[in-house]
Amino acid sequence: MNLLLFEANEIKADSTVCLQDRRSEHIIRTLGCKTGDSIRAGMINGPEGTGEILAIRGKGQNAEVILCFSAQGESEPEQPAIDLILGMVRPIMLKRILAQVTSLGVGRIFLINGNRVEKSFFGAGLLKDEKYRTYLIEGLEQTKDTYLPQVSIHKRFKPFIEDFIPTVAGDYARMLVAHPDCRADLKEKVGNGIKGRSLLAVGPEGGWVDFEIEKFSKHSFVPVSLGSRILRTDTAVVALLAQLILLRGK
Repeated sequence: MNLLLFEANEIKADSTVCLQDRRSEHIIRTLGCKTGDSIRAGMINGPEGTGEILAIRGKGQNAEVILCFSAQGESEPEQPAIDLILGMVRPIMLKRILAQVTSLGVGRIFLINGNRVEKSFFGAGLLKDEKYRTYLIEGLEQTKDTYLPQVSIHKRFKPFIEDFIPTVAGDYARMLVAHPDCRADLKEKVGNGIKGRSLLAVGPEGGWVDFEIEKFSKHSFVPVSLGSRILRTDTAVVALLAQLILLRGK
């Protein structure tokens, strides 16, 4: 945890935050903080700053930490320039992907269906009541950011591509779909020093079928490849995002 995060509704009018969960345990056991110490803190979708520890009450798992938050810098975090379309994967893999892509920086995550998606994945407990949010926050804590990606779930492929994509296509300078049969890599297709927002589509385990690639291409997505090696979805997502970040020159 490189940045302690709290929700907007956790901060009181006097700028204090009371913690009695894994965060308080981390402050006491891992960081070894004491009253009077300061730590890096931030409000989810809000400013970063410092938290001065005013009091530590109790011991063990029931310990309570009270800190006073002082905001620094911008009141709202900058939205990352890359959004991700992800063919739904197994919940255990999805947990890893959500944390990893949040650390790398994505603004929106569209979880969609596909021919090679197990339909049962959409009934996973992880997707109920936004339980996946825990893994997004884990990614933010690691990377020291406060912008929480927006997640939307789309259970039907064709309506997503044919009806939804046209409504957001104007937001992007480029739209890319990962496909191992394509010979062109990212740099060849987008060049260096790219500007504007990017929308990247990565398939489920087993990849996109030909029909889906045709649909993406018809709606202005450019197929790109990471080479001849067939990668797991969680590996491909991280590799592609890292390349896009590099090509942006940041």
